[in-house]
Amino acid sequence: MRKIAIIGANSFQNPLILKAKEMGYETHVFAWRDGSIGERTADYFYPISIIEKDLILEKCREIRPDAIVTSASDLANITVQYVAVRLGLPCNSEESILISTNKYAMRQALIEYGVAVPRFVKVAIEDDYAAAVRELSYPMIVKPTDRSGSRGITKVNQLEEIPQAVKAAAAESFEKCAIIEEYINGEEYSCEGISYQGAHHLLAITKKYTTGYPHFIETAHLEPAPISETIRNKIQVEIPKALDALKIESGASHSEFKITADGEIRIIEIGSRMGGDCIGSHLVELSTGYDFTKMVIETACGDKPSIKTNQKPRCAGIRFIFSKKDLEIYEDVKEKHPELLQYVSEIEKVGEHEVVDSSTRFGYFIIASESEKIVKELLER
Repeated sequence: MRKIAIIGANSFQNPLILKAKEMGYETHVFAWRDGSIGERTADYFYPISIIEKDLILEKCREIRPDAIVTSASDLANITVQYVAVRLGLPCNSEESILISTNKYAMRQALIEYGVAVPRFVKVAIEDDYAAAVRELSYPMIVKPTDRSGSRGITKVNQLEEIPQAVKAAAAESFEKCAIIEEYINGEEYSCEGISYQGAHHLLAITKKYTTGYPHFIETAHLEPAPISETIRNKIQVEIPKALDALKIESGASHSEFKITADGEIRIIEIGSRMGGDCIGSHLVELSTGYDFTKMVIETACGDKPSIKTNQKPRCAGIRFIFSKKDLEIYEDVKEKHPELLQYVSEIEKVGEHEVVDSSTRFGYFIIASESEKIVKELLER
């Protein structure tokens, strides 16, 4: 039996575990033991933190997996590359992982390749912020240089707000630094892609809904995004160009961008991994028929991905639980239109804590329908 090592065991990783088992792989899963579902669904579970690269490498030398992979985690992606290159397994280069998991390095690489990004600076706590942002224009976004999941993000409108925003961002950053960039007006989107031997195939475009100012935590996602053919064609040009800039040659990619009022594409950031929030693991297949999770495993094994539809595409969306209103909408769908529900997470008691980032939301539900109108209305209600 072929073996696969999977870094991470939470609910966003579980579809990867289940798909690998469906494909006939023996699954070896590494994560800190905290009761996550992957501890139970894996064939073999190892209670080793995803950041313990050398311990995981040592165990993988014993296991001798045919591939190592992760989903939706920049932090786990660093470990995947570290282990893969030392075992001679397919992976992106160390440089590619570095510049696709650090927002400052990423923007430098994109600029050098001629990809349009917001103007930006990198700062640490106690820097001279007035001098740092002298060439930038308000409003600005402050975020950690090396985290995902809406952690530590703040929009600032004046200099006096920057110190607290940098403090919050640096507290979430592994290198204790923040990036400050000009805020780009426009609707937010993301694009899921799969790459093989440097050739890129864009699978789905997602419309993002957020809480807005000041922290921009995702509240919902919609696929396929309702955009014009003209905009779609621009995306088909700009995203592959950005992927080349980041030297992403193999596996999944998740590109976040904005579309400005004049129809221009502005890259916000790109991960060399599948998008989180169930975008890659659930929404892509529901909305396109493409088995994205299977493609991720195939490319991790060095195989050409099977880019073919296996089911009829529909409109799909995910709505996250922030409040009692969101919970009431879920209960209403469950009672009146249960056929729309595709997946429901475990839902925590609403209001027991403050939602400060993606990891502290109370749960979510995924819906799909042949009617874009129905899905859109439920996400926007």
